[in-house]
Amino acid sequence: MGTECALSPNTDHDGSPECQHDTPRAGDQRPRRSRGNGRPQIRVLLADDHTLVRAGIRELLQTVPGIEIVGEAADGREALRLVAAEHPDVIVLDMMMPNLNGLDAAARIARAFPSTRVVILSMRPDEDTLLRTLRAGALGYVVKTDDPAELELAIRAAARGQRFLSSAVGGYAVDCLKRVDRERTSLERLTPRQREVLQLIAEGHTTKEIAKQLGIGAKTAEAYRGELMSALDIHDIASLTRYAIREGLVSPDT
Repeated sequence: MGTECALSPNTDHDGSPECQHDTPRAGDQRPRRSRGNGRPQIRVLLADDHTLVRAGIRELLQTVPGIEIVGEAADGREALRLVAAEHPDVIVLDMMMPNLNGLDAAARIARAFPSTRVVILSMRPDEDTLLRTLRAGALGYVVKTDDPAELELAIRAAARGQRFLSSAVGGYAVDCLKRVDRERTSLERLTPRQREVLQLIAEGHTTKEIAKQLGIGAKTAEAYRGELMSALDIHDIASLTRYAIREGLVSPDT
């Protein structure tokens, strides 16, 4: 099974992580709906761009007592809209989605909707992806090859404000928890807007399409692209696309 930490990661005097109870954030005290036996219902939103994957997760979770599916999204922007409308207790976010990826959506949700806890679903059980997930503010990290029971455990832990990490990353979870507030990658040093533009470029969108998608002018979109290229010292679209794929921002078959 995965690693459950009832705590927000801290570091004690000998350098090992300790667990201490999370301090409730603004909005965290909103009561959940009771399911009739006095125990609260966990309201869950699903976000994955693959319809069949969402259907499978929905079918799995609908059999779990105490969990209610309140909505589904096919990309990160739709997920943000539904979080604002439904105020779920937990959102299960696929890491790779079009228009706005799961990690950038998670970071926005953590800032704007702190009472909604994030569980990331990933195909990549690697150290860099886990570190980026933790830095985005997600409490849960589940790999798609995990036992289905791990997703339920992750949702329940996140709803309690506790961290749950897949057993697939157990070998380096402790090290990642220590490194969360330390060095940042070149991708993490980009602004949220620059990462949005990078993802849209890598997905093959033109400058006009990017401008329309982001609700900005074409000249502004062009300026963001220039800033992005300068920040990464990458000056052609093909190389930007390869960089985005290498960093796990988009899938190679996008």
